[in-house]
Amino acid sequence: MTNLVQINNLTYRKNNKTILQDVNLTLSAGHFVGLAGANGAGKTTLMRLIAGVAKNYQGQIMVGGSSDEVAKKAIVSYSDELLGFNRQTTIQDVVYFYQTVYPDFSSERYQNLSQFLKLKNTDRLSVLSKGTKERLTIALTLARQASLYLLDEPFSGIDVMSRKQIIQGMLNWVSETATVVISSHHLEEIANILDELVIIKQQTILEHRSTDDILEQEHLSIEDYFESLYQGDENYD
Repeated sequence: MTNLVQINNLTYRKNNKTILQDVNLTLSAGHFVGLAGANGAGKTTLMRLIAGVAKNYQGQIMVGGSSDEVAKKAIVSYSDELLGFNRQTTIQDVVYFYQTVYPDFSSERYQNLSQFLKLKNTDRLSVLSKGTKERLTIALTLARQASLYLLDEPFSGIDVMSRKQIIQGMLNWVSETATVVISSHHLEEIANILDELVIIKQQTILEHRSTDDILEQEHLSIEDYFESLYQGDENYD
């Protein structure tokens, strides 16, 4: 069976600065994966590369067995930050754009997500708080019937109680055959839905382990294990 994501010897530089170097990563279908690392470690860059948003890299990135950018984008749903939309655009107009651009966008699933996340279609982007924009981004991302979901710090502006409800809701919103990669500064909150943990440090993948192995072999929580690998690092925030 073909791995859902296969990254071989990936190196990415921007403005003469190396962001990622010699990255190798394999992800199979049907898992929740936590992506952790210090600020600036390259988490967002890795997601953008997998999604086909960032380009001009060295190495190989295959999703669903293909390295073709168009084919990858067809099965990857990435939590973009709504950049490019006019501030006066309504949520309803944004949804219409997604319906037009993405054939796998499910209007029924979006309506269910929208109701759960308390979104109003008539609201304009200009009046949305940071937390509400993040709720909208989550709804748009998960409304697609994709094979791979990439959620980049999706909860930073959402209150604690709502975060817990959304995290638990993901188990019902996503197909069992899909894989969800979540980068978050709240590992303790998403730990109970994670199957695997990927840790980036020093521009590459330092660890990729199942969360069960970490709990059973290290006798540490997911958050404590992550912090132990960064202990003493002056760049850790």
